[in-house]
Amino acid sequence: MTSKKPVLVPYRRKKNGKTNYRKRLNLLKSGKPRIVVRKSLKNLFIQLVEYSAKGDKVLLSTLSHEIVKLGWKYSCGNIPAAYLTGLLFGKKAVNKKVKSAIVDFGLYQSVKGSRLYAALKGIHDSGLSFPHSVDNLPNEDRISGKHIVDYGTKAKEAQFTGLAKKKIIIADLPKNFEDIKAKIMGN
Repeated sequence: MTSKKPVLVPYRRKKNGKTNYRKRLNLLKSGKPRIVVRKSLKNLFIQLVEYSAKGDKVLLSTLSHEIVKLGWKYSCGNIPAAYLTGLLFGKKAVNKKVKSAIVDFGLYQSVKGSRLYAALKGIHDSGLSFPHSVDNLPNEDRISGKHIVDYGTKAKEAQFTGLAKKKIIIADLPKNFEDIKAKIMGN
């Protein structure tokens, strides 16, 4: 009589590559709420999530399209928009008396100076504290959008036809950035 070992079937989300349970457990052990940052090509989504035995509770969320309501004229999928979204999220969190949290990028690869870190810089500048390295955050020129203006002046006009149809000038991006930043900090 041979004995067979029982077959362990992995969790469905682990098998599909959607959840890293070891990483999630380490985040939950801290006992602090998590700043969950998710991105798509055109948007950025930030949530403040707290663990509960019945399921995670979303305490606060911000979508990058909320800055359009404040007067943002450009794409919501770039570094300046990510910073402004993070700043708006951070102001909301500070208003809800949240003082510290930890960052959860999920399965995204950590890339120095990326949109994810631009959002974290916005959250940090609003007054919320979390463990991070200053070396990974993008510099001020990238956050204000000067790199986009430089590229826009050198690139072919075909890449910015959507803005031209709306009569939006790419050179005004840093000014629009500062206006929205002032509105968020004033709220």
